[in-house]
Amino acid sequence: MQIQVHSDNHIQSSLRMEEWVRSTVESTLERYEEDLTRVVVHLRDENGGKSGPDDMRCQLEARPKGHQPISVTHKADTLEQAIDGATIKLESALEHMFGKLRGKRVAAVPSSDGSEADALLEEEFLENQQAALNS
Repeated sequence: MQIQVHSDNHIQSSLRMEEWVRSTVESTLERYEEDLTRVVVHLRDENGGKSGPDDMRCQLEARPKGHQPISVTHKADTLEQAIDGATIKLESALEHMFGKLRGKRVAAVPSSDGSEADALLEEEFLENQQAALNS
């Protein structure tokens, strides 16, 4: 899993800070290391030089192998809180996505006549149709 760190010009970036961000993201998402190709970290000070509540923002974009990217954002008073909040959100989003996929794989164990696999495909088709109608 590759981790890229980007920050705006209002955040004092250093090699030490980037290593800290990488280690925080790696330690939180280590169980998904084989499932992710890349995680991109975007750090931003929303108010520039001025201080204010929730003016630090961390956006994480994870690239799961074979799936669409997942993006989460967390705002907080400090950069550390924003990073911690975003990594927790991303971990939850990945758990949700991979949990659903694992559930479908278990349900897709074929029977001798293939009816369970057909039922799973029909269920997925109906879910996709419903999602298209709702959007």
